[in-house]
Amino acid sequence: MTADFDQAKFALEAATGGKNTLLMDDTGMPSVMVRIPMFRWSEVIEGGEDAPCSAFVVGGKVLDCIYISKYLNVIINGRAYSLPGRDPAHTVSIDEARAACAAKGRGWHLMTNAEWCAVAHWCVKNATVPHGNSNFGRYHAQTHEHGVLAVQRRGEGPEDEMRTLTGSGPDTWNHDFTAAGIADLNGNVWDYVAGLRVVDGEIQIIPDNDSAMNVDESETSPLWRAILPDGTLVKPGTPGTLKYDGVSPGLAEPDDRRIDGGFRLNTEVVYPAYTGPEPDTSHRAYGMMRFFDMQAAEGVKVPMILQELGLFPRQDGYRDEAYFFLRNYGIRYAARGGSWFDKAGGGIWDLYLRETSAFRYPDIGFRAAYADY
Repeated sequence: MTADFDQAKFALEAATGGKNTLLMDDTGMPSVMVRIPMFRWSEVIEGGEDAPCSAFVVGGKVLDCIYISKYLNVIINGRAYSLPGRDPAHTVSIDEARAACAAKGRGWHLMTNAEWCAVAHWCVKNATVPHGNSNFGRYHAQTHEHGVLAVQRRGEGPEDEMRTLTGSGPDTWNHDFTAAGIADLNGNVWDYVAGLRVVDGEIQIIPDNDSAMNVDESETSPLWRAILPDGTLVKPGTPGTLKYDGVSPGLAEPDDRRIDGGFRLNTEVVYPAYTGPEPDTSHRAYGMMRFFDMQAAEGVKVPMILQELGLFPRQDGYRDEAYFFLRNYGIRYAARGGSWFDKAGGGIWDLYLRETSAFRYPDIGFRAAYADY
């Protein structure tokens, strides 16, 4: 087994120039991973700080590289695996996704928002913003691009999902437009990401890439930090932290309905999406807007960290199709990348902050990452 694994690992690395490799978990089971060498914010963002991208800073240590699952993951015996040609795991909660990644051993973790955004900015800089399964098995903008359907029928509801088998799309569905790239960052199923949440509209993160250490991200964890307009990280609830505010009054009726107008960046929540009783319930009013249409309230400064972490839009060379989904009341966890269900192409900049930690649906999944800290 060891000799066979070593040969397969060597063959994969030789075929991809070291960009792909096989990493084993603590049970000896392999996953196909993409090596991402360290780079600095100034190398991928115009005006970015000359410091290592957050994804490479774990526990105060700067890493030479991180490893991202090449494929959306499946779950086998309670552990997450990156394997080609599989129906990706779905209808799981973010806590279940975290547990499946952490179960693999030290260094393994649910892909973080910091890691996602590092890859996304790299794609923009290199003009390889990936296509993907954004419309029931096909790329919505170029319908000749399609993958192999995991469910071989078309239907109107989620019981007839149009997920595609992992890695079965063309090279344009990979993050670098080559066969060695990370697959399905755009569409197929949403990717849960660690290290980001919104609490009653307040943006909260785990600093740097410390989520890679599987730190406490529970509702009451003391590790969450809010963000001031000057970029300083502070305890949640500190006056003047950055929040997602509505641009028009929310709804008082306890219906799962979309509000009009979208959101803006502010230092207070003037307009929560839902104003009726039981504000922390899962399904009440929500908002949706084009991510790149978001503005800041008058006088509110946007710190670079929000743009680095994909929480506020940049305009220089970035796509304008991404969508932003939010309930700015209660505790909402993050997913990225859109799904087959969306019929739109925001892809890597899509940001989904609508649901509680218990949420499950057939168009949401995850992938593991690995950091040798």
